[in-house]
Amino acid sequence: MTRKYDSDLLKLMLVFESMSGAKVKDCISNDRILFIIEENEMGKAIGKNGANIKKFESKVKKKVKLAEFSQDVGQFLRNLAYPAEILDVKNEEGIVTIHGKDTNARAMLIGRERQNLAHLTYAVKRYFDVKEIKVV
Repeated sequence: MTRKYDSDLLKLMLVFESMSGAKVKDCISNDRILFIIEENEMGKAIGKNGANIKKFESKVKKKVKLAEFSQDVGQFLRNLAYPAEILDVKNEEGIVTIHGKDTNARAMLIGRERQNLAHLTYAVKRYFDVKEIKVV
């Protein structure tokens, strides 16, 4: 799937890469900015005590979330959903079922008016052939 970025997103990605030294695979911007970081680059992206994130957030005046990419849809979902605790992820014919640890974890995964679930689904569909994500 080819992704198209506007100049604003490209600038955000370049600025974050130059500030942190980590490779950014993708950027999704809505009410907050989500950077998908290349595998094994998370430490660099965060910086010591979260310094890179804090510096970047104060520069762009938006909340930033980082998630490390993974070839495994289950691990990628865990990275995206952090800090919500996921017990198990099953992928059956394009329908991904997430088993949250408890009601708090499920609530975090779904979010108010299913907003978090919509963000998760959008991000996962950019890389994997997934029809739907369910939280149980």
